[in-house]
Amino acid sequence: MATIEHLTQRSPQVSVDDLLDGFFPSQRFGAVSFDSYRPDPQQPSQSAAVKALRSFASAVNTPKPSGLRKFFGAKREESRAGIYLDGGFGVGKTHLLASLWHAAEGRKAFGTFVEYTNLVGALSFRKTVDALSTYQLVCIDEFELDDPGDTVLMSRLMRELADAGVKLAATSNTLPGSLGEGRFAAVDFQREIQVLSDQFDVLRIDGEDYRHRGLPVAPPPLTEQQVRRRARHFPDEVTVAEDDFGDLIKHLAGVHPSRYRQLIDGVDAVAWHEVQTITEQAVALRFVVLADRLYDRDVPILASGAPLSELFTQEMMSGGYMKKYYRAVSRLTALARQGGDAGGTD
Repeated sequence: MATIEHLTQRSPQVSVDDLLDGFFPSQRFGAVSFDSYRPDPQQPSQSAAVKALRSFASAVNTPKPSGLRKFFGAKREESRAGIYLDGGFGVGKTHLLASLWHAAEGRKAFGTFVEYTNLVGALSFRKTVDALSTYQLVCIDEFELDDPGDTVLMSRLMRELADAGVKLAATSNTLPGSLGEGRFAAVDFQREIQVLSDQFDVLRIDGEDYRHRGLPVAPPPLTEQQVRRRARHFPDEVTVAEDDFGDLIKHLAGVHPSRYRQLIDGVDAVAWHEVQTITEQAVALRFVVLADRLYDRDVPILASGAPLSELFTQEMMSGGYMKKYYRAVSRLTALARQGGDAGGTD
């Protein structure tokens, strides 16, 4: 029988080093490379992106001239501090960003936009700048500005890292000059947005945008008995985190999102009883972070209650954070399917 634990009984204490040590590609992209990327021959921008990123990796790996070399002939190719991959879902942007991370030498960080904002929340802005300024490369996946506070925060962070000589790389579905559109009065923050845009060379990667396929159909919820029984039918070496969904939601409010990666350490599957629609925006955004961390680690889900397709309200699914919620539902649905395949039968 599987080992049963409870996320609601975990309160991870994480040091600064532990937080920074977690900034690397998930296991889904743990062994990718530029060579393993397969450009679509019908989309030349994909091959062009590989070439540009190889060149950018070389720039990261070329040390800055110092001492006499700085004045006598030792030249380093000048380039902008950052490179920005724009394109729809499913064109391989994260694969390419992770490939850049693997190709770069020295100290480097890889995380989602939300993970960096959470890092600032956990450490303070100045400590985050001081820590990341010692890196050669900082990669930001799923770059998105959802509110004015994040706009100013990331603008300052990118500017200070660039001034410190750190190379930056980002992916997003929105061009830098358009960040923030539809979420707040972007015109009021155009100066900050422009600072971000000025840091990057933009690479457009064309290809089929998987958003046009819509959300996958979520599997039907299990009964309470099925969740309890299937959770225990996993093999002996498997650890299942089984929780009442309402209790889990309350517990997450007391754990900083920067620690969610450590919260699920050693968990091979999760079982949730009585899933309910989340109606508060702050609660929903916290849960999106947990969904991302579970997806990073391929953690199967067993769940009763409301279907995962109804996890967020219709207002949320059509509002300013809709991309986050659509991504979360898509990922949770995939993990629930894995749970149905991996869990024990009735």
